[in-house]
Amino acid sequence: MADGTKAVVDTSAADAAADEAALAAAIDELGDGKAAPADVADASSPDAPEADDETNNEAAGAADDKTPTADDADAPAEPLPGASLGEETSEITAPLSVQEIAAELAAGSAPKKPAPAPEPAAAKRPPTDPQPTVDPRDTATLPRTLPAPMRHSGDMIGHRYRLEECISQTETFSSWRAVDEKLRRAVGVHLMASGHQRARKVLAAAKSAALLGDPRFVQVLDAVQEGELVYVVREWLPRASDLAKLLVNGPMEPHEAYQMVRQVADAVAAAHRRGQAHLRLTPRCVLRTDSGQYRINGIAVDAALRGLPAEDSGEDAQRTDTRAIGALLFAALTHRWPYPEDRYDLQGLPKGLQNAAPDQVRAGVHKGLSELAARALFDHPPHHAEPITTPEELVRAIARLPKIRQPEPELPAFQAPPRHNTHALPTAPNPTRVADTTVSPLPASSRPTASRRTKRRLRRVVKATAWTVALGAIGVASWQFVGSLRNPGQTVTTPQPTTVSTTAPSAQPTTHTPVPITIKGAESYNPLGDGPEGTDTVKNAIDGDPNTAWTTGWYVDQLGPKPPALKSGTGLMIDLGSPQSVSSVNVQFQGGEQAAELRVPTAAAAANPTQARPESFTVVAKKSGTNVEYTLDSPVTTRYLLIWLTSLNKDSDGRYRGHVAEVKVSG
Repeated sequence: MADGTKAVVDTSAADAAADEAALAAAIDELGDGKAAPADVADASSPDAPEADDETNNEAAGAADDKTPTADDADAPAEPLPGASLGEETSEITAPLSVQEIAAELAAGSAPKKPAPAPEPAAAKRPPTDPQPTVDPRDTATLPRTLPAPMRHSGDMIGHRYRLEECISQTETFSSWRAVDEKLRRAVGVHLMASGHQRARKVLAAAKSAALLGDPRFVQVLDAVQEGELVYVVREWLPRASDLAKLLVNGPMEPHEAYQMVRQVADAVAAAHRRGQAHLRLTPRCVLRTDSGQYRINGIAVDAALRGLPAEDSGEDAQRTDTRAIGALLFAALTHRWPYPEDRYDLQGLPKGLQNAAPDQVRAGVHKGLSELAARALFDHPPHHAEPITTPEELVRAIARLPKIRQPEPELPAFQAPPRHNTHALPTAPNPTRVADTTVSPLPASSRPTASRRTKRRLRRVVKATAWTVALGAIGVASWQFVGSLRNPGQTVTTPQPTTVSTTAPSAQPTTHTPVPITIKGAESYNPLGDGPEGTDTVKNAIDGDPNTAWTTGWYVDQLGPKPPALKSGTGLMIDLGSPQSVSSVNVQFQGGEQAAELRVPTAAAAANPTQARPESFTVVAKKSGTNVEYTLDSPVTTRYLLIWLTSLNKDSDGRYRGHVAEVKVSG
């Protein structure tokens, strides 16, 4: 055919005689008491449970050989003659063996006592007998699992494709890197037994993918059923890396993650508009070429190869692909797989973080991309956000994001050219003179050193300063002289310099007695998180009762400046009501040793410190313990104090929390 799929030849008339003979032999065996037990399961029955494509599903009825019927109690059952289950023919479906026919006869009308020998005439067979021949179009009678065809490097497929390297191998199919001998190019090949129940679905999926014709998807080049094989040939991208490999060393930068999700969402949305769905979009299917373009591999074919059921409706297919894109973006931002199991060389999430947005899993994640990933991935996103259920909605949401620009490349450090000591070199009498290569190098004493260059620069600075002072003195003297000429009766007095004594007073300094300062209020300060923490218990930190405490939110990892820490810290803002002179602060913690910094806002942040970033505060002291006393070297006048927690206590449930029992301020 024009699409590369070979037509199925109807040989039912030619094979009818052989099938009739096989059935007659099976019925004779049943009549002689060699029939299979009545409870043998039909391996090809549609009611049989579906097996996973990664496990070896043996033909049903093998276990029943150990349970003979009452009629076979005197002698063990013998295997029926005929071809084995692994035998395959040139048809698209392999004819049923004698054992399979016997199993179908037993399942269709299993006798409770030995049946009399049937008449030789085939016309007297029971009307409930299953059809004697296998219709190639009826996939319900095909085996659900057949082993992948055994092939080796160097084998030829279709007299055109030479297998070179096996990329992956499962129980039902294998994937190879091969060479198209006709066009001399590398290709990818999937191999499956033509007698497998999924074979026709794989061919149909490959044909529909080939008709898509979108360059953003890896192209399907050929799909053929030939003899015992079904093979699908696809485009090979030798210099492309899949997303799983790109994430080996850590998460993506925001700009790179944005480019990935934008290109993938655009391509999948275009495919859905043409009635196509991927249904198995994983990090192994997303490839980035050396030009930075992302291409998607295995649309429809990967799902058919693994026997994944097609979605009942277009809405289900769109939700499946949208959720998969959300998982890709989640992994790119956090370097974690958003499900409990570890997959694609990525660590899974704990059960307590199953609905957490990326910025709650990893610090420094882009806020807009984090919200986008959560809305696409979860049916109930955090903060009551509206979920994204279709690729088209995801494309529109990405378009509404502010453009994320690529970071500027870091310029190499400027290196000053080497300074040459031209005074020590011989002077050439004319421009055409060639330097004598036999001249020995300059002695170390004559080479300029860093200390000598520094001294020269210092002398220049001193000279420039002296000239400036001299010119200033001349200007002042000239101004005084001109003033005296204009006002001869007045005396111009020259201001005398003020002398500041640096000698310490002889009297001993007085001892300062701390005076308690009343705290007017306190609130949670959490600029690196989603909002205030422990707002209902924050008053406990200043109520004068050390048995009550303000408790922060819980964290999976300890606070810190580097991953896997979620953020560097969280804090408690103390309001003194008006600027006060503060000399010491006492902080009592509950639950164990904790570390915190005492900070005061800068002049720029003093007006509204709750909206300022942590960098807008000055660290005046830092300590750790359970009862910490921050004593300042000199009093600080401020209205606000920040207790910035940098290390939390690990509670009995394995999570990290901060517990501030009491804060006291003295002036």
